[in-house]
Amino acid sequence: MPVSFPMFLILFTFTLLSVAMGLKFYEWWRKREMSARLRSLADQPEAPPTPLLREKVPSHQRLEQWLERLSLLNKLEKLVRQSGVNWNVHGLLVLMSAGVLGGVVAACLLPPVVDRTWTGTALAVLLGLTPYMFLRRQRTRRLAAFEEQFPEALDFLARSMRAGHAFTISLRMVSEDLPDPLGIEFRTLFNEQNLGAPLETALQNLADRVPLLDVRFFVSAVTLQKQTGGNLGEILTRLAQVIRERFRLKGQVKAASAHGRVTSLVLTILPVATAVLMMMVAPTYLRTMLDDPDGKRLIAGSIAAQVFGQWVIRKIIRIKV
Repeated sequence: MPVSFPMFLILFTFTLLSVAMGLKFYEWWRKREMSARLRSLADQPEAPPTPLLREKVPSHQRLEQWLERLSLLNKLEKLVRQSGVNWNVHGLLVLMSAGVLGGVVAACLLPPVVDRTWTGTALAVLLGLTPYMFLRRQRTRRLAAFEEQFPEALDFLARSMRAGHAFTISLRMVSEDLPDPLGIEFRTLFNEQNLGAPLETALQNLADRVPLLDVRFFVSAVTLQKQTGGNLGEILTRLAQVIRERFRLKGQVKAASAHGRVTSLVLTILPVATAVLMMMVAPTYLRTMLDDPDGKRLIAGSIAAQVFGQWVIRKIIRIKV
């Protein structure tokens, strides 16, 4: 049955419109993907940019020069990035300064234990170091969570490459499917190399952001495989097995050192709890020691000995695997 000219014109117009709409939809999808990729990179305050794009904050130049002269600026910036907290170096220094000032004010308001000068110094140091110790604690927790997720990520990469995906596509799949902190670090790795940085540079940035031995093994394995060739999927599978064996050994060491940790906890809490109970039951019993200068020195010496003993016990029970 022959097709009339109006019907042919209608079909031809419909085909052209379909192709045009398809091209428009493809262009819109590509723009959305690029916007989401750039947005994911912009939402990562702890991920350091590449040195080419790095910008310095124009304010506090004298403070930055003084910190750089003392080799502290880079260490503090690295600590803030690795902790995953949305802070900066200037905010950390402000909090530490506020802690020192609060310790001095508290020493002036509270009754001194040994001497007002020593009490103020101790409180100023304690409160001033609290933000720094908080960042170190957050950094330790974040790195421990990353290390626990890392074998699963290596197995994911190995399975993805065996299925025929490229290494960079596998990195993107890992960043989308695994939770943070591993997901955000691999997302940063994928975005850096996808936006123009060499793969070796992006991997080295990952090793700098996550200073773990397993991550250095991963970076070395991928770099050597790219230079010399080989089965990267098999290498990553073996590396994941080694990391799991290290975790098993760490569990055995933790179980063996549990007695030492409990002993350390008891020896730390027992004197403090005893002093508090005695102050509640017989307040005048320790009041004489607090009023006597030699008693104050004995209290300060006991606190120093307690801290030193805690440090020694921690050195004994901390076994590196």
